[in-house]
Amino acid sequence: MAYLGYCTNVHAGVGLDQTLANLETHALAVRDELSTQPDTELFGLGLWLSATTVTELIHSAESESARKKLGRWFADRHLVPYTINAFPFGDFHGERVKHAVYEPAWWSPARADYTLEIAQVFHDILPPGEVGTISTLPIGWPHEGVGNEQRAQAALELARVAQWLSDLEQREGRHLRVCLEPEPGCLLDRTANVVDFFEQYLRPAVPEELIRRYLGICHDVCHATVMFESQDEVLRAYTSADIPIGKVQVSSAIVAQTGGLAEAERQEVLRELARFAEDRYLHQTTVRTDDGLQFFEDLPLALAALEGQPTDQWRVHFHVPLFLERFGRLSTSQSEIDVCLTALRELNSQPALEVETYAWDVLPSELKEATLAAGIAKEIDWLSDRLSRQNSAG
Repeated sequence: MAYLGYCTNVHAGVGLDQTLANLETHALAVRDELSTQPDTELFGLGLWLSATTVTELIHSAESESARKKLGRWFADRHLVPYTINAFPFGDFHGERVKHAVYEPAWWSPARADYTLEIAQVFHDILPPGEVGTISTLPIGWPHEGVGNEQRAQAALELARVAQWLSDLEQREGRHLRVCLEPEPGCLLDRTANVVDFFEQYLRPAVPEELIRRYLGICHDVCHATVMFESQDEVLRAYTSADIPIGKVQVSSAIVAQTGGLAEAERQEVLRELARFAEDRYLHQTTVRTDDGLQFFEDLPLALAALEGQPTDQWRVHFHVPLFLERFGRLSTSQSEIDVCLTALRELNSQPALEVETYAWDVLPSELKEATLAAGIAKEIDWLSDRLSRQNSAG
């Protein structure tokens, strides 16, 4: 069954009790906002479990009973955790996350261990017969000392995960897939990097049949937009390279058009953009200028480096609500979502879809809805309408 849910990494909290409290408070409220009938309809959730929560579910004295309890909790409420986001390892709502979200990297065994523990929990809480996807970081963040050796080691760790998932399916009949999620600035941030990693590192380390069934890509619409890549071309390139598209995170970026504006108006646009330069998350930014594209790992760096210089367009990795087309002097990449959905339909690709607007609590107040649940439900309604239009057009 195809589900349409949101990613619960939008909720703070790193322990099991807090995770359940968040789901009880927010996920059920989202379902109620959508008028889903809890006694007869299943509601899908994109689950996020921190390493702390996973440790409780795997390594505590009561771990097995805790997993059974968690599975019953979902079943009793007609909720299906159809996909898991295993990208953020620690506290995703700490005071300052920034580069910490990319640790541990895939060349560290700790990343594979965490992913396998996520897979074990997923197997135990997912209803029988369901296929599950697990999204994860795109190898790691580049820094001094990271090179071919780390890429090769990451491939070996992914090989270990793929073999474990194969053994799980042969033993239990459960099919799970781990999907690398390209993100601006990471080792895998453009389509060419992804294809190169699969060809040069992953395929020499992992049998092709394991790649096709247990590994793949989680395509994030916002991320590709920030890199000025065409949604259609990205998805077709993955398909041509035999890289499975297991999951799509439906998200929208901030777009600031500055080309052709009078200086006073351009400054006003940039002042509005500067309001999104907050301290918790990295907001990778690509700016189109007369000299081409310039990439910055964070919005404040871009604003400082390009102050007073002519620019044409800014694209910022800040997940804004899907239903927003523009606000003030800024706009969004909402239209890219339609392009992505059209490409998926034409490719006959049916990945898991997940709404992933995790930045609600760092949005300017005027962009927030009355409640978090109301905002998330409005996003799901908007996406559901877009999917209905796609089906009608198809």
